[in-house]
Amino acid sequence: MPINIYPDFSIVVPCYQQAEYLNEALLSVQNQTFINWECIIVNDGSNDETEEIAEYWCKLDDRFLYIKQENRGLSNARNEGIKRALGSYILPLDADDKIGEHYLEKAFPFIENNEVKLVYCKAKKFGLENINWNLPTYSYSQLLIGNIIFCSAIFRKADFLLTSGYDESMKNGYEDWDFWLQFLSKEDKVHQLNSIEFFYRIKSSSMLKMIDENSSRVLRNIIFKKHINKYLIDWDPILEHREYNKIISMYKNSIDYKFGNFIFAPLRKIYYMVSPK
Repeated sequence: MPINIYPDFSIVVPCYQQAEYLNEALLSVQNQTFINWECIIVNDGSNDETEEIAEYWCKLDDRFLYIKQENRGLSNARNEGIKRALGSYILPLDADDKIGEHYLEKAFPFIENNEVKLVYCKAKKFGLENINWNLPTYSYSQLLIGNIIFCSAIFRKADFLLTSGYDESMKNGYEDWDFWLQFLSKEDKVHQLNSIEFFYRIKSSSMLKMIDENSSRVLRNIIFKKHINKYLIDWDPILEHREYNKIISMYKNSIDYKFGNFIFAPLRKIYYMVSPK
């Protein structure tokens, strides 16, 4: 039986000024019950102890690799790490988060299935909050409304290379949602493991808490415009459910709402013209 000299998984850990949390993240990687992995630590221009910590782990376990670059942002650091990855499957992990010790082992048989394009798990918040993260059940229509998949999902590097990667101009948040909209289509199969294997750290400076309502509208407008073809094809303009009404309320009298109404109103008109009475 041939020996697999390449890792199955490449875990990519971008790190900018997160040295105080980096040890916990890397320990959660080393504790994986599935052992055929590599972990690429990308120091994105940190001036804290990131380098010393990364070098310590590289000496401790040769499955850890270290890249240092000038500060170019989270999306660039992820892209660079993934480009250098040798594994067939990619798992992005932010330096202040953690993964459960069985994540890779449980995900492996599903991501090995060619019918599944993305695997993720249930999650829990920790730090300033300690509660289960109750994300909506995955559906493509829900993904169009808002992000329902955290960054630490598992996908094939080959599929990543067919995209343009994480948008490096999106430095203020929502880069994960933008990437999933680029990466996934309505027909793609997504599998969620029925166990908590991802731990999202809540701290006072968490990016999601820094996105105010106005910034959220601006970012959503960018995403809607970037992926407008998907919204035209896959969005159901007749859908009358709670989330759709939320969007109408959120964007009432805003550029986003006017932009959406400009597109969806003609589609509603066409629908009623051709639909059976």
